[in-house]
Amino acid sequence: MKVINLAENNSVLNNYIAQMRDKTFQKNRLLFRNNLERVGHIFAYEISKTLEYSPKDVVTPLGTATVPTCDSKVVVSTILRAGLPLYKGILDVFEEAESAFVAAYRKYYKNDEFHIKVEYATQPSLEGKVLILADTMLATGQSIEITLNRLCEEGKPQHVHLVCPISSVYAVDYLRKRLSSDDVTLWTAAIDEELTGHSYIVPGLGDAGDLAFGDKL
Repeated sequence: MKVINLAENNSVLNNYIAQMRDKTFQKNRLLFRNNLERVGHIFAYEISKTLEYSPKDVVTPLGTATVPTCDSKVVVSTILRAGLPLYKGILDVFEEAESAFVAAYRKYYKNDEFHIKVEYATQPSLEGKVLILADTMLATGQSIEITLNRLCEEGKPQHVHLVCPISSVYAVDYLRKRLSSDDVTLWTAAIDEELTGHSYIVPGLGDAGDLAFGDKL
């Protein structure tokens, strides 16, 4: 698995990540969602550079132009609900992409241990396509691994791009061991050092789903 941390090069992406982390800015849910969408635009643009292109003729009012356009078949996927704004940002760029959705969550036990429970999945075939799987937080890596395995039951993608703006060192190491194939790329914008006893990322940004859509019961 290849890991690309876009924060290693300064760009406006850092501004969006800073606002998403800031507890004062987090009071504005619209701003939080908008920043996630803008982050999605940036990741999608970077991923677009890795896809397959061929020249095509385009007729203008004054003549014909030859433009290299994308040939890759893209499927954009996310884990409900926290990943929805990030998913929308990526889909804004890949406007003709197909979509896949998975409902997965942590089911806790009394000793704070948990397992990932998948309750719902809908998707097209992934055979020979480029899968972009987006989730805002990559804490332990278990959710994204289980979700990816579930999606890949319906065909083998040509390449998998995991988009996780905030990641932990633990999760990155975990996925490196579990997803060792060269056809998987992890895209992130921050790799934080610490996890709490509840497996929340520190400094992280909190619960992305609650910040985007409100507290859950």
